[in-house]
Amino acid sequence: MYGNRGRRFDRQPREMHTVICADCGKEAQVPFKPDGSRPVYCPECYQKHRRR
Repeated sequence: MYGNRGRRFDRQPREMHTVICADCGKEAQVPFKPDGSRPVYCPECYQKHRRR
């Protein structure tokens, strides 16, 4: 009853989108469709920007 706190375990896998990292130029997968208004980073570069 209280164990899953409202989480749904029957969700479909997220659709992933291929992007090019705005910093290093590597190809990466993200769980959202970029709209071009903001830079998108690979996981490694995202961590660098997140710490600022």
